[in-house]
Formats: sequence, structure tokens, C-alpha cells
Amino acid sequence: MRLIALPGVFRPISDSRLLAECLRGELSPGAHVADVCTGTGLLAVTAALHGAGTVAATDRSRRAVFNARVNARLNGVAVHAVRGDLLDPLDGSRFDLIVSNPPYVPADTDALPSGGPARAWDAGRNGRAVIDRLCDEAPGRLRPGGALLLVHSSVCGERNTIERLARHGLESDVLVRRRGPLGPLLEARAQALEDRGLLARGEREEEIVVIRAR
Repeated sequence: MRLIALPGVFRPISDSRLLAECLRGELSPGAHVADVCTGTGLLAVTAALHGAGTVAATDRSRRAVFNARVNARLNGVAVHAVRGDLLDPLDGSRFDLIVSNPPYVPADTDALPSGGPARAWDAGRNGRAVIDRLCDEAPGRLRPGGALLLVHSSVCGERNTIERLARHGLESDVLVRRRGPLGPLLEARAQALEDRGLLARGEREEEIVVIRAR
């Protein structure tokens, strides 16, 4: 795959690539796929390259949407990339697979950034401002038998995600988890996260989890 990250668009890191691996394993030929919070379009392009029937991608950032379109063209695949909030710009369409690597880094305030690079990672004081909305909105946009794949840090509380999805009728499990040191953004905020009870005292590791909900 050829992938570029334009200036101002968050470059994919290990969590996106982990989710891309899971996406390939869950993808059925001809599936209708939505990539929410697409960024560079890594997940959308991955789906298109591995047999998806149609692929839509959304992001709040105009630059990210353009970047996703560029990467689709570089790889010779069709991706319908549009600007907007989560699934809103997709006109009520339903999907066999919805994938997302949303912003999930706990921030100093619940107000989400309206622009700038932090828009790609800041997600409210508990890191769940976008995750919770996806848990509430995605179930109603799945086709029968469809699935949601969602990646985030254990700092955000995987149990909260599973329980929230269950309230919408989805059965969830942790498809994969990888443990390692805190990423640079979380490391820089570790003391504040300890003070809020999101990290145990002295803890400097996290698990990145991919949750699958059906």
C-alpha cells in the first residue's frame, strides 16, 4: 500500500495498523464498509484493497478528507470520502462493517478542539467523548449481521465500551490487545491521569484494544 500523510493530518501509528490487521480478518468480499475518523484513509484504503464492495470514509477535517481521497487514488481504489461528524454525512446508509480509530486521549477539558492537530486525539476529560457517541450511533447503522471494530486505549475503559454497546443490543468482545508503554501524548499527561483515577499510581503502560461488536 502507498500511503502519504499530508501536513496537518495525523500520521497513522501502531493503533491504526493494529486495527487494519483486524479489519482484513473481519472483511467479507463485497462488504459495505464505513471508516469513521479516517485521517489519512489508511483503514478505508485497506478495506478497498481487500475486497470491500463499497467504502465510505468520514472526518471532521477537510484536510484529512482530501488526504484520504489522495491515498485512494494512489492505490487505485474507490473511496467515498466526505467531511462531517461521525456517520452523519452518510445519509442514513447502513454498513456490513464500521471501523474507527477515534480520538481517545484524555484532555484537560471536555470541550473538543474545533481545529488544529489536537482534534485528532483530544477526547474530553475521560477520553470517551467520541467513543461514547460511536457506541450510541453505530449500532443503528449496521446491516443485519454487521459489526463494529473500534480501537482505543485501556485508559479509556474497555468495560465501559462493552457495556455501552450492550445497551444497544450488540455483543462485544476484545478481538486483540497489545500492551506497551504509554504513547507520548498519554505519557505527557500521566500525572493528570493519575489524579483523575484513569491511571494507577506509577503506571506507565497501557493496552491498546480492538473491540468487535455484533
